[in-house]
Amino acid sequence: MTTGTHESDHGPRRRDASATREAILNSAIEAFTRLGYDGAGVREVAGGAGVTAMLVNRYFGSKEQLFAEAVDRSFAPRTVVSNDPSELSEQTATRLAARTAPDADNLDPFLLMLRSAANPRAAEIMRAAIEKHVGQHLAGILPGPEAALRGDLLLSLIAGVWLMRKVIATPALTGVDQGTLTRQLQDLMQVLVDAPQDQTTSNS
Repeated sequence: MTTGTHESDHGPRRRDASATREAILNSAIEAFTRLGYDGAGVREVAGGAGVTAMLVNRYFGSKEQLFAEAVDRSFAPRTVVSNDPSELSEQTATRLAARTAPDADNLDPFLLMLRSAANPRAAEIMRAAIEKHVGQHLAGILPGPEAALRGDLLLSLIAGVWLMRKVIATPALTGVDQGTLTRQLQDLMQVLVDAPQDQTTSNS
């Protein structure tokens, strides 16, 4: 009887701890996305999760570690970059045009990145997450030399279009026909996707 009671008590504690940790992490993602690393504090994250700041620190150790886990969770899904190397430019261009349309939902990982980039430590954490979740992926599927460089250039193109179209909302980008934008993005991306020609061959 005692053993049964102990087991039933122990199970809920594990489940409650997991749910509490998840609530804190979700609150942190929301707070860092809305306010950036410097603007969001542990107390605000705790309030959003319905716990105390002490409990947040107990689960995550520090604001920096909490931010690192929030970034890792936010950056893991590939919402724009394609997984298919044979259709990388086409699918990525299509997704980018759709996800940056004026009436599309905000891309929260980009907002988190934009609002936290001014902090050097936050930038370092985000740089590592980008490399882990998409940088290595692109470097692995792009053919030819300098794949890592071309992958970062492709990510820069994606981030720049997102910033100019969704955040700054320049008239040319917000007013362009979706199909036209997709085609032009695909052409630009294909230049980076294609393996560069051997310079010695092209110069001979």
